Amino acid sequence: MEYPSKLVENAVNEIARLPGIGKKTALRLVLHLLKERDTTTFALTSALDQLRKEIKYCQQCQNISDDTVCRICSSVRRDRGLLCVVEDTRDVLAIENTAQYQGLYHVLGGVISPLNGVGPDELNIELLVRRLQSPDSEVKEVIFALSATMEGDTTAFYLTKKLKEFDLKISTIARGVPIGGELEYADEITLGRSIVSRTTYSGE
Repeated sequence: MEYPSKLVENAVNEIARLPGIGKKTALRLVLHLLKERDTTTFALTSALDQLRKEIKYCQQCQNISDDTVCRICSSVRRDRGLLCVVEDTRDVLAIENTAQYQGLYHVLGGVISPLNGVGPDELNIELLVRRLQSPDSEVKEVIFALSATMEGDTTAFYLTKKLKEFDLKISTIARGVPIGGELEYADEITLGRSIVSRTTYSGE
């Protein structure tokens, strides 16, 4: 693709690195920004710059947060006996949108995937163990809300072995989520029912 300017080409190449955006879409976005007022472009770049510099990860659950402890972990309305283990922030958002769950979360930051070079040490698993070991922990049930994939099942199996020392109920969301499906793409009703109809996890 030929570009009228090296500056445009550079901007297109950077935007096209984002997931789901090809170079044609990136070019449309760049040309759109050029037609907008300077303040529009500067507001976007300022927001992205502030995002990178100021975003935090909750020291308790590892969810994205504006503060050291996120609004979910700091809420007095949440059920501290329930802890839902998810892959990433997108899953927290998906479950929250169902309005069917009022417990806490723990974000792993991914799933175990040897083919992609992701092992247990790359995930927030030890943080989860330390969280449950804390004298302040009120957790009575850990819910695995991981994608219904081989990687998700492998991660759940590994976590079960890590958590067997704790006197906890371990459950998993019901398989209303299609096998091989990602949580973020499940509709809210199906996902909500999966949380409510969760079953005890056997690890087999």
